[in-house]
Amino acid sequence: MTGQELAQYFRIRLSTIHPGKLTPFDIYLLLDGRMVLYLRAGDQLSDGKIQSLHARDTGNSFFVRIEDQQKYRNWVREEMNRDDLDSFSKAKILRESSVAIMEDLFENPDVNSALDQSRPIITDFIKFMEREPEAMQFLISLSGHDFYTYNHSLDVSIYSLGLGTVLGFNKVELEELGVASLFHDVGKRHVSLDILCKKGALDEAEWEQMKRHPQYGLQILNQHPNISDAIKAACFEHHESWSGNGYPQQIAGQEIHPFARIVAITDTYDAMTTQRSYNVPLKPLDAVAIMKEKLAGRYDPDMLKAMYSVLFKMKAA
Repeated sequence: MTGQELAQYFRIRLSTIHPGKLTPFDIYLLLDGRMVLYLRAGDQLSDGKIQSLHARDTGNSFFVRIEDQQKYRNWVREEMNRDDLDSFSKAKILRESSVAIMEDLFENPDVNSALDQSRPIITDFIKFMEREPEAMQFLISLSGHDFYTYNHSLDVSIYSLGLGTVLGFNKVELEELGVASLFHDVGKRHVSLDILCKKGALDEAEWEQMKRHPQYGLQILNQHPNISDAIKAACFEHHESWSGNGYPQQIAGQEIHPFARIVAITDTYDAMTTQRSYNVPLKPLDAVAIMKEKLAGRYDPDMLKAMYSVLFKMKAA
């Protein structure tokens, strides 16, 4: 199957399809390089079949046609409004459906389109957090399982929404923060895959290229209209340091945009608590303790203090 043919489909996670309910869209299985109709619209999957397939669903197996994308999103929203589904199950459906969409967004060369398509994802997260008292805790507790780019960016966005909520951001600010944190690492599109995927420490030349990803990101975002200065700032400034010794501008304190200060914390936190091939993940409170003690000076102290409130919610979940 060519890339052009594959572009006619988008990935889904089978864990978002619950048994006993008729699906309004066809589901396809990618098998030996071709799409095979797996479930016809109007049919349903049995509980046993879904459970047996969950463990084998890598995120690259099941697809829906692009023209049915809105039907799929409506399906997810209907599941989120079910009275007979507990909050944790809803959180899992929302996160898993969003990860699948993010995979495709990160491969979309049209950043402006990707940004537009990401906004409904953030809106769904915010609505869920408003509607379900335990939503944020469950969403956060589901984060941190692996460090693939799209998973990392989605988790950073979830943590950022949690931190923004604790800091008292309004709905409009949260929506913009959510999108900004999703795309904070967009500049890594221009960093060599050998560097991004390297197991272990980078050498000096590799580190210099990696440090250029904020500039690359700003260049990408500047090529597209209707992208706010706040989103650009989160991308360009999230490696600045509160004490002024970050990069690329060496600005300090309140000079750093609030979104960038939030992403600086949530980006580091997710990297420290996530399983990667070359590190052992830290426990949540241990990670924040290191950020507060050994990395003192990098982060806005008030925001870092607020991060503890987010983690207590996660622990409760």
